[in-house]
Amino acid sequence: MRSSVASGLARGRRLAVVSIAVSLGLAVLNISVGLISQSTSVVAIGVEFAGDVVASVVVLVGLLMATRPPDANHPYGHGRLETLAGLIVGFVLVLGGVGVSYRSLQQIDATHVMPGVAALWVLIVAAVVRGVMSTIKFRTARSIGSASLAADAWNDAVDILSAVAGLVAVGLARLDPVRFLAADHYGGFAVGLIVVISGLRVSRHAVLDLADTMPPQSWLDEVRDTALGVSGVMGVEKQHARKTGLQYHIDLHIEVDPAMSVRASHAIAHNVQQRVRQHSPWVADVLVHVEPAPEPKGERETVG
Repeated sequence: MRSSVASGLARGRRLAVVSIAVSLGLAVLNISVGLISQSTSVVAIGVEFAGDVVASVVVLVGLLMATRPPDANHPYGHGRLETLAGLIVGFVLVLGGVGVSYRSLQQIDATHVMPGVAALWVLIVAAVVRGVMSTIKFRTARSIGSASLAADAWNDAVDILSAVAGLVAVGLARLDPVRFLAADHYGGFAVGLIVVISGLRVSRHAVLDLADTMPPQSWLDEVRDTALGVSGVMGVEKQHARKTGLQYHIDLHIEVDPAMSVRASHAIAHNVQQRVRQHSPWVADVLVHVEPAPEPKGERETVG
């Protein structure tokens, strides 16, 4: 299991490196073409791509830090740093979106020339590239359970919407420069709003993980069923779970025969721990608490 987690982190790191290179290329292309063709929307999207470079760097650092083994001060490992990276990406998106919207409206009443046709083509290229990258990132994030990579995937998906908004704005400005020339600025403003909404969504998911939100009930049922399948386990009293990076740590309270020796109950707890980790790849470790099973009601009355 540890090898598969390490493999997943390695895949995430490689994808983050590729994302940095792609975002940098798109940023340079869009800002350059936007300035040459005098399109506010294209420049705004280029600035957004520059922010994506920062976001991808944060994701890469988070994935690198998450691979550090547990130590005396971090007995649960360093996986939370990967989730924290996702939260930082969300903040970067929100701040970047606000900045893009503000700059787009600054010169909305200023006289300027109609955006060049190159502005349309560069936006089409950006939408296609981002579509490919977001698809790959979503698939990889789901397979390895990476919050920061999923945040970066949402970032790319939002870039597609931004490119489409830019296309509409530039298209309107070129279709009727007299009536719709300001549409290019409004398009940049719309791009900023889309980025802000995406940043808030990404931040919310990261905060939920950092706040120890429980995994889906079906996952908890899976752990419960696995524990009940171990010989000697008479019941599961309760279970808690917290996410640390790509996996969860489980606190599990099992019930055993009250007359059982400490040695025998400890062996059962160890078997539960091993079985759960084998059957549920999303579980990093299990802390098993042994509780005495309640006596049948009839027996309690007889003893009393």
